[in-house]
Parts: sequence; structure tokens; C-alpha cells
Amino acid sequence: MSRLVVIGNGPAAHRLVERLRARGRSGPIAVLGEEPHHAYNRVLLGSVLAGELPAEAVRLPDVDAEVRLGVTATGIDRDRRVVRTGTGDEIGYDVLVLATGSRPRLPEIPGLVPLRTLADCERIGGAAGPLAVLGGGVLGVEAARALVARGHEVTLVHSQPHLMERQLDPAGGRLLADRLGELGIGIRSGNAVAHRSGRLLLDSGEEVPARLVIACTGVVPETALAVLAGLAVRRGVVVDDQLRTSDPRIHAIGDCAEHDGSTPGSIASAWEQAEVLADVLCGGNAGYPGSRAVTRLKARGVELVSIGVLDGADAEVVTLSDPARGRYAKLALRDERIAGAVLLGFPAAIASVTQLHDRDLPVPADRLALLLGTPAAVPGELPVEAVICRCNNVTRKSLTAAWQGGARSVAELARATRATTGCGGCADDVASLCAALAERTEHQKEGVA
Repeated sequence: MSRLVVIGNGPAAHRLVERLRARGRSGPIAVLGEEPHHAYNRVLLGSVLAGELPAEAVRLPDVDAEVRLGVTATGIDRDRRVVRTGTGDEIGYDVLVLATGSRPRLPEIPGLVPLRTLADCERIGGAAGPLAVLGGGVLGVEAARALVARGHEVTLVHSQPHLMERQLDPAGGRLLADRLGELGIGIRSGNAVAHRSGRLLLDSGEEVPARLVIACTGVVPETALAVLAGLAVRRGVVVDDQLRTSDPRIHAIGDCAEHDGSTPGSIASAWEQAEVLADVLCGGNAGYPGSRAVTRLKARGVELVSIGVLDGADAEVVTLSDPARGRYAKLALRDERIAGAVLLGFPAAIASVTQLHDRDLPVPADRLALLLGTPAAVPGELPVEAVICRCNNVTRKSLTAAWQGGARSVAELARATRATTGCGGCADDVASLCAALAERTEHQKEGVA
């Protein structure tokens, strides 16, 4: 029986092993994890930082594999098919999977703390005094909101003119900044930073009070092992549709992998790749088609989702701006279908817009009604095959079946179906479905009575 070795012990590696065993693969699997912790869902670190979840709640279930913790892979001998470790061991493989993830991109400022691991989370959570977060992308916004929720004074510093510029246009970025300001976060956009004599200074000359500076300035794929092994590497480790690298015995998935010129960098895409690779390694012919771009901000009190691509001169653009209520929506339509969307402060529309995009369905004639959440916006009214939890591909049908089987709360539905256990962005939708099913059940009882 061939021996599989996985380098990396994050969500992508965990899902791969889980799916391989579910498909009946019985051969030996070794997993090498650099951190001392068991596999955990790092996407939920913001919830741990905010005090909403204990650290043990983000731990992933044990898998049927030889998991070596605190082990660093230092090299790959492709001719002998062995992985060398920092302890001097050599581990043989027949098939090797790189799931090495990504590493923080850190500015050259002394004392920066990234938010990437449980250890980072523990250090930041124990800090006292005012804090600064560098980077106004998704992770930076989530981190700033989490820290304010714990009672910290927080300043969010972003070098670009507006927040989340990859997902939002300037109008949406301004409204997001206004909303975060209402929640107690100081926003400094369009500012570069320097660190002089222990002081954090903006290029405007303003000093930002900070006992600790958290870096959320992006990540880069961890490709060092692949480079040393002579594999094809551009931004990430180059893979084909079967997630094969330039060496057919070596595959790559997750943040470290580059497919068709793209490194998606989301947990949903990592899990999709793990599903495909599990099929391939079990003799199937699945192919990875690439992932749809969907970003849902996980920041309490801020409902924001970005879907697809808003750019393009040939798109019909529908915009609704309501600054007084902190709401902003923008749809890009092609052939009456959603090519891209941004929704800020429109929670009722998120589910229906996402489903229309994912299923490539035509939008209703009344665009305003769509944005206001009128048609099929409540999860209980969505088609039975509508995907509620994208991370785990959990449909309304699966959730309804779990409810009928006795799972009558969000926590019980999560245990039964794994919905909400990925990025956590579907928690409100699952709660809405839960409430809708409870109401329907109550009405049925009244009808019988």
C-alpha cells in the first residue's frame, strides 16, 4: 500500500485526510505539523481574539493518520522520495502533498506581531494599553473589531485611500470606515507608517498610540520547500487541475498552491482543492475548476459580503447608497446575471444574491426588491438545494434533514452538518433557517390541534 505524507497540519491538510478516509483509503498517512497544536481552524482566530470562542472550540476533530506535531520539514529529496525534518529524521513517501499554507508579509518595523497562529492570538489577547492594527484588508478589519470588542483602544492604519480596496469601491470603503468608527475604531486611511525610537508615526506626522502593533498586511504562499526541491514556483507552487506539481508524485493544496495563475487564499478554496485531490488520490478523475470569489466579513455588527468581480465596462451596474443607515450595495450584471456584488448593511439580501450568483440564475426585474431582500431572501424560502454553508457545502436540504432528525439549535445543526464551522460567515443564515423551521413546526402543531 502506497505511503502518503502531508507537509502541513492546517485546515486543508485536515480536510484532505478526512476525505481520503471517508472514501475508503486505508494506507498509511503521515502528517507533519510545525506548530505544537493539533489542527485548528485559523479562520476563526478573530472570534477567539474577540472572546467569542475559547481556543479549544476552533480545534478540528482528530483524523486517522500519524500526526507529528512540532516537526519542521527542511527538505525534500525527490530522487529518494524522502522528506527531511529539523530533527534529522527522513520520512519516505510514495505520494507527497504540500499543504504548507502561507506566511505573513511583514513591514520592516521592529516588534510587529502577526495574527496567524493560536500563539499570536494568545499574545495579542493578553496585551494591555492602546493597540494599532496595520492593514485595512479583511483580516485587519476583523482583528480591529475583535480587539475593540474586548475593550481595547484600537487604531486601524491602512496605506490605501480606503479600506478593503480589493473588495470595495471608494464609496463602500468610506461607509465601512464610518461604521467601524461608530463601533469605536480609529481609522487612519491613506497613511504610510514608520517606527522611530519606539513611536509609531504616520507620514502625516501624527503619532499613533500603541503598546503593541499587530500586522495584518497580507500573506505570501509558503513555497520555500518547493523552491529547494526544484518544483515549478511562481507566486505559489504551480499545480494543474488535479493539483499536481511539476513532479507528478507531489501535489499542493491550500494557500501555497497556484492554479491557473491564481492563489485564492480562502478556506473554501482550500477545502474544495482537498475534495478534488482526495478523489484523484483514490483513482477518480475530478478536476479543480477554480473557486468563485466570495468574501464575507466576520466582524460583529458589520454585515458585509463581496462576491465575484465588479469591474468591466460591459456590465450593468446597480448601486444603492444609504449613508444615514450605513447601507451600501452595488451589483454588476451581465446578461441579467450577477457577475459581482458588494453588500454592506443588507443582511436580508446576502443569501439570495449569493445563491443567484452561485447558481448563475437571472436576477428579478425589480433590482431594488432584490437588494432590499424581498425575493427569496430568507434561508427558509431558498431552493432546497441552495448552499447555505459554502465552506462545507451544506445545503438547505441537509440542514432541514438534520433539523427533522432532532438537531434543533445552531450548535446542534453545526455538529450534525458542520455548517458554521468553516469561516463562520453563515451563522446568521443558519440561525434564520433554524427559526423558520421552528416557526413552521409550531404552525403545523397548531394545525393538527
